Amino acid sequence: MSLLARGAAALLLLLPFVAGGAEPTQESDAVVVLEPIEVKVPQVSTDATTGASTPDAAELRARKGTTGDATELLRSVPGVTLNGAGGISSLPAIHGLSDDRLSIQVDGAELVAACPNHMNSPLSYADPSRVENVTVFTGVTPVSVGGDSIGGSIQISSAPPEFAGYVGDRFIARAVASSFYRGNGDAFGYRVGGTAAGRWLSLTFSQSSSRVDRLLAGGPFKTAEPGTEGGSPIPGDEIGSSAYRGAVRRSLGLALRSPGHLLQLEASQQAVAFEGFPNQRMDLTANDNRVFTVRYTGTFERGDVEARLDYQTTDHEMDMGPDRYSYGAGMPMNTEAKNRAVLVRANVHLSERHLVRTGAEYQYYTLYDWWPPVGGSMGPNAFWNVDFGERRRVDGYAEWEARWSDAWTSLVGLRSDTVRTDAGPVQGYDNGLSAWADDAARFNAADRRRTDQNWSLTAWARYVPAPTQAYEAGYARKGRSPNLYQRYAWSTNAMAALMNNLVGDGNGYVGNVALAPETAHTFSVTGDWHDADRERWGVRASAHLTRVHDYIDARRCDFGQCSAENVGASTGFVLLQYVNHEALLRGADLSGRLVLARSTRFGRLAASGTLSVLRGEDLTTDDDLYAIVPLSGSVALVHELGGWTGTAELVGAADKDRVSRVRNEVRTAGYTVVNLRGGYAWKHVRIDASIENVLDRLYANPLGGAYVGQGPSMSTTSIPWGVAVPGPGRSLNVAVELQF
Repeated sequence: MSLLARGAAALLLLLPFVAGGAEPTQESDAVVVLEPIEVKVPQVSTDATTGASTPDAAELRARKGTTGDATELLRSVPGVTLNGAGGISSLPAIHGLSDDRLSIQVDGAELVAACPNHMNSPLSYADPSRVENVTVFTGVTPVSVGGDSIGGSIQISSAPPEFAGYVGDRFIARAVASSFYRGNGDAFGYRVGGTAAGRWLSLTFSQSSSRVDRLLAGGPFKTAEPGTEGGSPIPGDEIGSSAYRGAVRRSLGLALRSPGHLLQLEASQQAVAFEGFPNQRMDLTANDNRVFTVRYTGTFERGDVEARLDYQTTDHEMDMGPDRYSYGAGMPMNTEAKNRAVLVRANVHLSERHLVRTGAEYQYYTLYDWWPPVGGSMGPNAFWNVDFGERRRVDGYAEWEARWSDAWTSLVGLRSDTVRTDAGPVQGYDNGLSAWADDAARFNAADRRRTDQNWSLTAWARYVPAPTQAYEAGYARKGRSPNLYQRYAWSTNAMAALMNNLVGDGNGYVGNVALAPETAHTFSVTGDWHDADRERWGVRASAHLTRVHDYIDARRCDFGQCSAENVGASTGFVLLQYVNHEALLRGADLSGRLVLARSTRFGRLAASGTLSVLRGEDLTTDDDLYAIVPLSGSVALVHELGGWTGTAELVGAADKDRVSRVRNEVRTAGYTVVNLRGGYAWKHVRIDASIENVLDRLYANPLGGAYVGQGPSMSTTSIPWGVAVPGPGRSLNVAVELQF
């Protein structure tokens, strides 16, 4: 019997305990999402909240109206950083672990990137203007929250469907329209949406669009040079390949309910016409992503049950954008991918203080990545980077949460992830040339099928000795298998390797079929001190340590077409191969808030701040890990009066002098940036305005990667090395939202 079948059987055995005979709900005039069943026992939440964090509410409202990148909504969460990419595709990191190492869910779906540069990351598909809830697990992550990951988890969700009440109005209709403008890059975006619902049926629609021109840094950071053959020079303060346009997101939802039951169907599409990437050697020239979801949720006397089906298709294209050399015919690169996922889970209240969560998941992902011929050395055949890549995942988990007393809560969970990967034989542009044929022959002769059995374990406890303090401690063992590009990108040709890069460091990467899955052991402790009503002050401090066995890092490529100079170079861009090493990450996060003054006449004035320190080491090579943020923090003053919220914020980071030597990572200097935000909300209207980087400071983003956004990008020596992607300069922004 397969693991999926065993998980489904376990759920069926639990269903009688979940059901227990649902009672009818009481009628209400209010607009509700799903009429809850009154349950006598649930003193334990059915949603795992172990170590969960949420962004500051005021900042979340302000940011969601002025950005096209949903990742921006995570900036105020301690321990979360953003690795630079395209304008709507930043990659979140939690304590130095990013991208595929995190479990990222958009409206409950685990979407998958389909690009050798991960330009279409999961959060790039989320519409920030629709986001209602953001939950981030930065410490020990419950096994029920996500598998096949060694870092934390991020859950972003839009508002649940609305229905009319069982009495009173039988029909409701709501609409929303919003728009924003950002001065830096002349950015513009809009959203329109609406809901029409009765007591049993709800229909929702939403469409949003955004675009931006080249961003400006706070001053010149490079030489003004043409980006294309014979083109006009790109000024020294303009960030090449930072523009995007035609980013349209649409969604259509249908929901049906009866007392205690909800059925949802949703179809969504994201279409992007162009998106530049200043830290990659290619740009996105088209991306069409579609997601279809069917979800059932049932609430019963003893718990709840959820079943869902997600189907994702992606058509993705890359080429040289307008700020790069075209090399005559350009260099088109195409990707097609499909992601099918099934999830079934149940939350069962065994008693007033004991809850069991159990579930089973299945995911099947296929990838085709090929580069059409354009003539010359790039022909006469298509280059197959990954042909019929497959990744099958079968998961099952069980988790027990217990509230032993008002002071003590514990959680223990076990999860099994079985991951099978494979890929078909490949070919280069010309099978008669050794530049392509030798590497292809080596890859095709290898045994490419791999099966990984990964186990995850979580043990966590919370102690609340008084209403003004709480303490948490936990341990997690988590496993994650390599993605298809890390295992199956095969060519050591410099041009081909440079097109495979998931981290934005300007280097080229070669896959490794023999990669083992990563296994992480994480320890986390947290203390939380606050006043009794959590209104006047609060301090939260946490420390974390993660030891990763078989961490997927890199080594200098020394075989195939890789040169001897490539092995020893201490400057410049290099070619690398993925390899398993031992790694250690450790750090601490500190956050606090304090009400400075409060009165009926003048409102509320509060101060808040965060401070994070992080260190990442490759224990095998005694090197520093790539993209580890230096000491960083923020301080803010927030004033609230009626519908008004105003914020003055100082954000900064220290010098980044611990860098990855194997990647020739670029050092960056410390910086501080001042931001001002203000917003006012009426009953049906909200207006937000802000000035970011008020002093127009020129600074390098320590996680922005290497600047390769203009010029001849297809060679390791044709673009200057040592330039970091800068942060954006001053920008005046405004957003308006209407609800009716």
